[in-house]
Amino acid sequence: MVNHAELLSFDVATLAAKFRAKEISPVEVADAYLERIELIDEKLLAYITVTADDARAAARRAETEIVAGNWRGPFHGVPIALKDLCYTRGTLTTGGSKILADFVPDFDCTLWARLREAGAVLLGKLNLHEFASGATNTNPHWGTCRNPYNLERIPGGSSGGSGAAIVAKLAAATIGTDTGGSIRIPAAFCGCVGMKQTWSRVSRYGVLPLADSLDHAGPITRTVRDAALMLQVIAGHDPHDSTSSTEPVPDYAAALTGDLKGVRIGIITELLTGLSDEVALSFNAALRELRILGTEVEEVKIANIDTASTIATNIMFAEAAEYHEQWMRTRAHEYGHDVRRMLEAGMMTPAVYYVRAQRARAAILAETMKALEKFTVLVAPTASIPAPRIDVGGRALTDSGAPVDMVASVLRFTAPFNVTGQPALAIPTGLSPGGLPLSMQFIGKPFDEATVFKVADAYERARGPLAEPKL
Repeated sequence: MVNHAELLSFDVATLAAKFRAKEISPVEVADAYLERIELIDEKLLAYITVTADDARAAARRAETEIVAGNWRGPFHGVPIALKDLCYTRGTLTTGGSKILADFVPDFDCTLWARLREAGAVLLGKLNLHEFASGATNTNPHWGTCRNPYNLERIPGGSSGGSGAAIVAKLAAATIGTDTGGSIRIPAAFCGCVGMKQTWSRVSRYGVLPLADSLDHAGPITRTVRDAALMLQVIAGHDPHDSTSSTEPVPDYAAALTGDLKGVRIGIITELLTGLSDEVALSFNAALRELRILGTEVEEVKIANIDTASTIATNIMFAEAAEYHEQWMRTRAHEYGHDVRRMLEAGMMTPAVYYVRAQRARAAILAETMKALEKFTVLVAPTASIPAPRIDVGGRALTDSGAPVDMVASVLRFTAPFNVTGQPALAIPTGLSPGGLPLSMQFIGKPFDEATVFKVADAYERARGPLAEPKL
């Protein structure tokens, strides 16, 4: 019998191979994860709800089907968890808020329905910054999630529970959402892979919104291959979501050839400033590795990309205020202070600012696409700093105790690609001298996630594994 530590070490691709070969059982893997959650999640607070009984029942069904030869694909029997914005029929869906503390949906969101149909086993629902409205994952209602590499540090947000759960081995794969960077920021700070695919590639039906025109839902995983396998399941048109694309979904795993000959990578010049020493050193080392792999790497300018975080903020605040308007009129006191303040700002945002911000998106996308005429993908750091500390009030602080400007340090790097809607994948580049994860992101052309996966996978193989956190 394989011990629990070994079972927890398998990524999705390995689990799938072992399940299909009947070398291990979905039941024993689900039990290993549930035992791990019970053992250490009180330190991390990655979960809001653990669905242990349902998980065990789903694992038993998966085992029966696999033994009978009814193989559904690489997620059959795999234990996953969802950010608690995702509707799950019959299971609490809180949005990380007191306002939805007792809300139980009567239908599944499309992405979970597709994963469930693929045989995935749901372990539970993951912690987040309330209503996805922040980058730290401090949460006054359900507790502040912690970084697995250092419990005094933020995991990033808003999908902090999704990032922490992957790295702490509390799930084999997770779903996060990304409006200004909320998949990639936890991936960067926790040390895992986060894929924000092209806007509209994945249905958002049944996923609580932050800002409709910027929102994405996608994979947070241990490896690039796992992210490709997960996107394969959840991507594609959904008649329930009129904004979901009809663009054909390619075979993402087939793109992972490891061959980068002829690939040209553009370093975004404007996103090279303001980096901490450890981020700059790790990023430059990653660029050297990419050159060794046979790519051409050079800088490219995107003149107005530094305005994108302001554009994203104006859109985000206004669209969030529209969604929350009724609750803000009747239940404003139930929001956390920071989220209420954001929504109040959104309610005071002039309509002309919103219209101009939406108009500016096309200009930023045009500039980015012009840069991509010469390059296969673009690259930039995912954040300018490693994970900040958390103070007693839940604020992000530097090591010297000063407040961290999360817009300048983080959203400046991630939000541009919510504005443009392009695919962007965050991947670790190593650990800082203080043992904290560092990260960069690859950015591709719209609907060309396959190329982003290809480049990131080849780099990941060359980089090798990260040292694991000592929880």
